[in-house]
Amino acid sequence: MAELIYNEQGRLLFTEEMRREYTILIPQMLPIHFAMLERIFNNHGYKVELLKTTGRKVIDEGLENVHNDTCYPALLVIGQFMEALKSGRYDMNKTALMMIQTGGGCRASNYIHLIRKALKRSGMEQIPVISLNLAGLEKNPGFKLTAGMLAQFITGICYADLIMLLANQVRPYENNKGDCDRLIEMWINKLVDINFSFTAFDRLSKEIVADFEKVPYTPDPNKVKVGIVGEIFIKYSPLGNNELQKFLESEGCEVRCPGLIDFLIFMGDHHVVETHLYHIKYLKFIASSGVKGFFKMMQNKIIKAIKNSRFTGVTPFEETKKMVGSFVSPANKMGEGWLLTAEMVELIKSGVGNIVCAQPFGCLPNHVVGKGMIRKIRMVYPQANIVSIDYDPGATKVNQENRIKLMLATARANADGSAK
Repeated sequence: MAELIYNEQGRLLFTEEMRREYTILIPQMLPIHFAMLERIFNNHGYKVELLKTTGRKVIDEGLENVHNDTCYPALLVIGQFMEALKSGRYDMNKTALMMIQTGGGCRASNYIHLIRKALKRSGMEQIPVISLNLAGLEKNPGFKLTAGMLAQFITGICYADLIMLLANQVRPYENNKGDCDRLIEMWINKLVDINFSFTAFDRLSKEIVADFEKVPYTPDPNKVKVGIVGEIFIKYSPLGNNELQKFLESEGCEVRCPGLIDFLIFMGDHHVVETHLYHIKYLKFIASSGVKGFFKMMQNKIIKAIKNSRFTGVTPFEETKKMVGSFVSPANKMGEGWLLTAEMVELIKSGVGNIVCAQPFGCLPNHVVGKGMIRKIRMVYPQANIVSIDYDPGATKVNQENRIKLMLATARANADGSAK
């Protein structure tokens, strides 16, 4: 067992010795993106394992270790960690946990403290918790986010967004079940081998599009297209939304889900807006303008790669932002802020009027800009067929799916009516 070393505040540190010996567990959110994240860490000398467990046992562990007023994503993440630690699959003296910490207004910044509290409650205080952040919130001698790792994470996100966008438009139509998922795995392996090359992005993105176009498929113009929006964890995580995408595809739908790049541009944009409105945070304005500009550039590269293919691309960020002007102020930044409302409007304007708005318990800002905006959106776009689904420890999967089925029944009825 590695020597346990604490800092002056009493926090257990992740040491160099632990780096060589320990398995680091990370929670799942975006399957394609986090599969790449896992591989990048392992290529840089860490032993990282992505947790993929779902089901009631995770929820029960969360309820046992977190106050039930805590937001649902926190309950799930902590429940997933505790289920894994109690499963017997890991050596408790050679295991660490890693959690993303943003430092913003979201309670996600406090998850890491709730995790440590849960570990203490269960007698697992010897397990270190690593903060993955860019704000210098916590530092550990055995973990360093190097410039090389960060560059690979950033370009990896862009590749993953492209692959997710294409896969969602291929999987529902593929002739041979599994072709799409095998292609995803092939490209993840290829990108890992070349260290997620930024300089080759233009060329490789076109190759990725060409490969997905080659997958044998049968067009189905009657297939219902459904958009998924909501709080970032619940929107993307199969654990958080009870495998919503898989359910929709089993119901014969094509899923449209906004990528992570939009959210990252939004994170840069709201610091820019703050400076314009309140004349504050000029240093953050400079850094955030750079972040926003970079990801807008990468989004444009993806748009260019898809342009002459059979696939539907993404709407440029600034166009999406303009769409929401009459609904909510760009100063609304908490949770997913104005972006959540904008995603619904953008989907409707692009022809996807059937939307599931996934709302977690305990995230008030997202209820305001999600469920709270549906009535106003319907006033402007009467054809909008939006259902808000609450995800919390007491909600049953059957009830959630039945409500979604009612939305799909309306979608099919609307399609039949327009066909007539």
